[in-house]
Amino acid sequence: MDKRQHLVTTAFELFYREGVHAVGINRVLEVAGVAKKTLYHHFDSKEALVAAVVEYRDGRYRDWLLARMARAGTGQRALTGLFAALDDWFNDRDPAIRPFHGCFFINVSAEYGDPAHPIHQLCADHKRAIAAQVTGVMAQITEDPVQQERLAQAVLLLKEGCIVQAHVCGDRSAAVRAGELLTALLREAGLAAEPA
Repeated sequence: MDKRQHLVTTAFELFYREGVHAVGINRVLEVAGVAKKTLYHHFDSKEALVAAVVEYRDGRYRDWLLARMARAGTGQRALTGLFAALDDWFNDRDPAIRPFHGCFFINVSAEYGDPAHPIHQLCADHKRAIAAQVTGVMAQITEDPVQQERLAQAVLLLKEGCIVQAHVCGDRSAAVRAGELLTALLREAGLAAEPA
């Protein structure tokens, strides 16, 4: 692993566990075992490092989640796979994504509260990319664009809600219940649940 990537992964682990503003540059350097000169060779500021960390987590998280959804199948199976993946994440069962300290993008966007801030925008971009993927899966379930949009929004609210419930309240079974609610919503919408 090159030094830039080592700095990014080290900073991610610290920022995710402790918060961006709680971790100073000197702490990142100490844990990474890298000189300040090396850091500033790759990043002109702490915010540049934070932006790189957000982009790193975006790539890793999306690759992980989309792979888990694809492995589950298409349509409703993919959505079932989404909530199964979240359940594994919340309960530290998937080595590709653990440990669970809540949603990195929610956490970081709260630290950069101005919606116009570039780092806040990177976090919003991540959420929009996940939303686009879920909307695409909904197109496999129903041809009605209005129904696609409504159900995609429901899935996204269930996803975000169960992440917050698991992190803030310690409810590690939240994804299981969110998946059950999704199945009920699809049935109410007249879309037969696919067999497992």
